[in-house]
Amino acid sequence: MQSTGEVNHTTVTEFILLGFGKGPETQVLPFVLFLVIHIATVLGNTIMVLIIRIDPRLHTPMYFFLMNLSLLDLCYSSTIAPKAMATFLQGSKTISYNGCAAQLFFFSLFGSTETFILAAMAYDRYIAICNPLLYSVTMSKKVCVQLIVGSYIGGSTNSLVQTSFTFALSYCGPKEINHFFCDVPPLLNLSCTSDMHINELVLFVLCGLIIVSTSGIILISYAYITYAIFRIRSTKGRLKTLSTCSSHMVAVALFFGTLSFMYTQPGFRSSPRLNKVVSMFYTLVIPMLNPFIYSFRNKDVKDALRKTIGRLMTFK
Repeated sequence: MQSTGEVNHTTVTEFILLGFGKGPETQVLPFVLFLVIHIATVLGNTIMVLIIRIDPRLHTPMYFFLMNLSLLDLCYSSTIAPKAMATFLQGSKTISYNGCAAQLFFFSLFGSTETFILAAMAYDRYIAICNPLLYSVTMSKKVCVQLIVGSYIGGSTNSLVQTSFTFALSYCGPKEINHFFCDVPPLLNLSCTSDMHINELVLFVLCGLIIVSTSGIILISYAYITYAIFRIRSTKGRLKTLSTCSSHMVAVALFFGTLSFMYTQPGFRSSPRLNKVVSMFYTLVIPMLNPFIYSFRNKDVKDALRKTIGRLMTFK
């Protein structure tokens, strides 16, 4: 790439992903760990999508959002894990300039879209518990599709801005990214552009705005839900209602907690080792755990899974 005027020439055509160390002995354990996690992620989320699509009893707004979350987690993990595992095994750990930009774009797209979908799921639970008589009308198929499309539009906007601002900078060397994938903070550390305050401000404000707005929707929804639960007289009824929301609350706490640690603190350049561990958690571990947190503990999904397995055994 080349630019005119006062901006320096960009000489870097590829980057080097350092991963968790430079020596080959430091790459074996991360490779095995990433492989196991990615296989579990693919299997768990694929099964979830198929079960929801096959069983008519799961064709409800709640499971429609769960299915889209599983599809999103499949894409999210697949954006990071395969390339990371390849760099762990290969002598060359390079990723092209365009490949790095593409990875950052899709990583940011799927990550920020997930925050919007989690907010939509909280709104769905709010309507189901606080306004059950209006649920079928308020959460119609058209509304659910609009919420999913809106989530992707919001995610695409954030991704486009982050990627554009990051790769508008000059990269003159060094080209070693102290991470296992292309992310904004380690890329900013490599830029030879003298003034990056605007980029840092965009990262902080935009990510902070998304996290604060979506988590605000979730907190408000669950405030109303909590109030509605305490108004239920029977203990059994309270526990049953609470069980429909507990999984979502756990997943939200894990996902938003790690995102907030990474992207809403001004001093994000510190502790690269800790940042790698936190990044691994929300890019790989959470997509693996989501099917178990949300659905495999759910009676309806368990019954659907048993029914599907029974059909397959009958065909044999």
